[in-house]
Amino acid sequence: MADRTPAPDTPELRARWGGFVWTPENKKTADWHIAKYPEGRQRSAVMPLLDLAQRQVGAETDTQGWLPLPVVEYVAKYLDMPVIRVLEVASFYFMYNLKPVGKFHVQVCGTTPCMLRGSDDIMSACKKRGMVKGGISADGLWTLTEVECMGNCATAPMVQINDDNYEDLTPERLDAVLDALAAGETPKAGTQEPGRHTSEPSGGVTTLTAMVDANHDYRGEW
Repeated sequence: MADRTPAPDTPELRARWGGFVWTPENKKTADWHIAKYPEGRQRSAVMPLLDLAQRQVGAETDTQGWLPLPVVEYVAKYLDMPVIRVLEVASFYFMYNLKPVGKFHVQVCGTTPCMLRGSDDIMSACKKRGMVKGGISADGLWTLTEVECMGNCATAPMVQINDDNYEDLTPERLDAVLDALAAGETPKAGTQEPGRHTSEPSGGVTTLTAMVDANHDYRGEW
């Protein structure tokens, strides 16, 4: 599983990220999040602010983004929180990256439903492209992480890449998605099964068939 320890606090890290501040647009967004909470509860905005900070780092580095320790400290100061409390949140949730990542963060679900449906083959396909767990590929494009269930068991196996899920994968379908991303394209998110829309039964609907095209009321027929 993913290493949840922060990147080492080095002089180089401080030199690069010690001056982190919100962009004007992100400051408006941060303050908007804080304003959602009643007086005295502003610290409740820590999660959206960490996400916003990670995205700003990603925009500056052309990666999926991560949270250098000085950036965590900045969020803590912005919310008047102890740094350790903010770091506790950042290290608990897998949505936050505590070390540098590539342009695309490929998170492969390895929990039982995905494993039974071929997640080992998906992981092998990633490694064939030079991905290494917890590291950045030589071309800077990919970071690979194996994660626990992400809630797409009906369309297993699946991966999450940055903000999108790709489901019903085979190695060939994953390669097509990765090729498109590497080429600067935006592949279709969700199921990659031809003819399948979301998580309806593979092979087509077998019950409540009148609901396919309209909101049919079955109550009079039961």
